[in-house]
Amino acid sequence: MQDTRKTNWPINILVALGTIVILFPLYMALTIALKDPQQMAQSLFGLPTNWRFDNFANAIEVTNFFQAFRNSVLVTTGTVVLTLLTNSMVAYAIGRNMQRSKFFKGLYFYFVSAMFIPFPIIMLPIVKLTASLHMTNLIGLTILHTVYALAFNVFVYVGYIRSIPVALEEAATVDGASTWGTFWRIIFPLMAPINATVGILVCLSTYNDFLLPLIIISDQNMYTLPLVQYIFQGQFNTDYNLAFASYLLAMLPMIIIYLFAQKWIISGVTRGSVK
Repeated sequence: MQDTRKTNWPINILVALGTIVILFPLYMALTIALKDPQQMAQSLFGLPTNWRFDNFANAIEVTNFFQAFRNSVLVTTGTVVLTLLTNSMVAYAIGRNMQRSKFFKGLYFYFVSAMFIPFPIIMLPIVKLTASLHMTNLIGLTILHTVYALAFNVFVYVGYIRSIPVALEEAATVDGASTWGTFWRIIFPLMAPINATVGILVCLSTYNDFLLPLIIISDQNMYTLPLVQYIFQGQFNTDYNLAFASYLLAMLPMIIIYLFAQKWIISGVTRGSVK
């Protein structure tokens, strides 16, 4: 039987152009990282004639890469764990009570409205508050990331929780389970797909965040990876070769995580979008 489906050339062309737009900056970062200043001056877009892999070793030394990577891992891991434990409980309480309680319904819209508040508006109060509470460290940064993720995560979690049949909780109540036990033994395991989605998104956003650590962290020993990249920005010149080598090293872990976990993001958001 002959296949009568026609190729949608406009869509294919748009996809190809989109792919080029996405991959071209990565190509530029990789080629610049493997050149020296003379090669970059001769040909910015061409492949390097002399591959300078020592740029990566120099970038690691200049930025104290492994200490900054350790700080980023600590903050990212702590934020993901706290977010999954606390945000899921908040969303569960709202999702199961917002239909019959105006308080929880108002609480839901209160959290969602926080997504529309620009960060620069609250930046100065955050600096003063964290300084007064002695939270200008990695622990304070972890707590702030967890709190800032709450607005979006409540929105995502509530949509998914409302798709879980209430009959499961009623059956657990009949068997003598408390609300706490019902959540941790029944609801939380069923939230594995959306937990994976939220965890991955929080991991990516926390690991790559620059502005919040910039205004919170003052001790250079606590700098995260995005902050140490700033060392290459001089007043009169910028060492682009070492800078791009450092950028590639910093983003490599997140690229690997995303490549292996992208299916969880798509499936979790899709399942949470319908009831």
